[in-house]
Amino acid sequence: MKYPLNEKYSSPELMAKIMGPNPMKLEEELLAGHLIPAGSVVCDLGSGQGLTSVFLAKEYGFTVYAADLWSDPEENRQFFREMGLSDAEIIPVKADATDLPFEKGFFDSIVSTDSYNYFGRNPEYLDEKLLPFVKKGGYVYIAIPGMKQDCHDHLPPELLLSWTPEQLDYMHDVAYWRDMVGQSRDAEIIEVSEMESNEEVWADWLRQENEYAVGDRKAMEAGGGRYLNFVKIVLRKK
Repeated sequence: MKYPLNEKYSSPELMAKIMGPNPMKLEEELLAGHLIPAGSVVCDLGSGQGLTSVFLAKEYGFTVYAADLWSDPEENRQFFREMGLSDAEIIPVKADATDLPFEKGFFDSIVSTDSYNYFGRNPEYLDEKLLPFVKKGGYVYIAIPGMKQDCHDHLPPELLLSWTPEQLDYMHDVAYWRDMVGQSRDAEIIEVSEMESNEEVWADWLRQENEYAVGDRKAMEAGGGRYLNFVKIVLRKK
């Protein structure tokens, strides 16, 4: 697919900040035709170094809380200012996704790109840890790395060139995620589907020279990508 919004974010300096397959392209596909009202207050959950948060604020006009456990809020704040965003438009927060420090019903929407699979593989997570912070009728948009078909009982040797079985357990197929979110009492499933953004976002990542991208090349160059995909999840709070 084409990513017109991403054209202005393809500089080497910004690409050097990605922490996996291009999260902004994933987010552009994830939010194509989105239902989040204009001017919404949105949590970018698992925002990393803030690229997706900048994208949400600049391209969609949302007020964004960039919530991440591992990044430095002050470093992100400086980056946001360098990108021309005010402290009122985008707010960095150090936050654990399982213990969010916000008022209940604070967000119009939560968007999570390439991180939900680390903390959302518990059927109770949505109802107990996430949806309480979303307004009634608000939306949750999720894009996560997955598998075309779960193969954890017989992992392909290509994938094991870069990842351990424990690391691969974070990746699952559409059926797994549909069952997982389907156990929620408080979420209406709008969509759980395979995304188009796989080869394109991986190519952007594998061009980087950091040690993690270099390590991932082993599996992908051996053909491991044919087992992988990205999964889109859209939920509405009842």
